[in-house]
Amino acid sequence: SKARPFGHCLVAGVAQAPLKVTKRMSKKKITKRQRVKPFVKYVNYSHIMPTRYQVPAEVQPATLVTDQQMDSPDGRIEAKKYVKKLLQEKFLTPPPDKSGKPSKDVIYLRKKLRF
Repeated sequence: SKARPFGHCLVAGVAQAPLKVTKRMSKKKITKRQRVKPFVKYVNYSHIMPTRYQVPAEVQPATLVTDQQMDSPDGRIEAKKYVKKLLQEKFLTPPPDKSGKPSKDVIYLRKKLRF
């Protein structure tokens, strides 16, 4: 497009992952620490780092955010709210993999990338 004359893609992800929770914490503190801060933005292809992790199939990444939502500030806010709801749901109850354990793909998003 004219606005972005380079190869780009629309990315939705976790800006701030949920914090660690212990048994001794109150319910109010636990809900506060389990919050997820999402981001939605366009990224140049050359700035993307591939990983071995994939988005689970039931998330359907194509339906998360549309280009029309990214055109207006209100649309971006609406898109972030939807992504936040979806990510928070996946963090609290991670989908199981083939062996029945929580999927490593969702657990990977909790970790901060160390460079």
